[in-house]
Amino acid sequence: MKKEEKTNVMRLLEQKKVPYRAYKHELDASVSGEQVAIAMGQDPNQTFKTLVTVGHSKSHYVFVVPVNKGLSLKKAAKLVGEKKVEMIKSKELLPLTGYVHGGCSPIGMKKFFRTVVDESAASFDTIFFSGGKVGRQVEVALDDLSKMIKYELGDVTEEL
Repeated sequence: MKKEEKTNVMRLLEQKKVPYRAYKHELDASVSGEQVAIAMGQDPNQTFKTLVTVGHSKSHYVFVVPVNKGLSLKKAAKLVGEKKVEMIKSKELLPLTGYVHGGCSPIGMKKFFRTVVDESAASFDTIFFSGGKVGRQVEVALDDLSKMIKYELGDVTEEL
């Protein structure tokens, strides 16, 4: 029997003794996060995507938002004190974070960036997000996520 392959996110969670559940799916990166959540029987409001932005100051920011919502660039910029923020280009993601599109996780980036988790996450006992690889997800309690990364909660979403 083949042993389940662990991602760096899973190894980091285990190092810090943070309880988590791992999930695997066979959907590719072209499928939306909401489609992945539905296919896996998860609540799209409880399943989050990790978005990386760059501000007017050239600083980078990470926003963790529900898969069925969009990031409000206006709200995001205001929250981090920037004139404006915009999504980084897809080709910049891997060199900057170490992750590919569809597999970006707030845990284990090459460098830590100021991170904002949408405040809606606080209404769930646990949230789902990328396990650091396309097709992998982890479920972690928000309180436990704070043992892994420093983040703040904020209202940063808009309807898609």
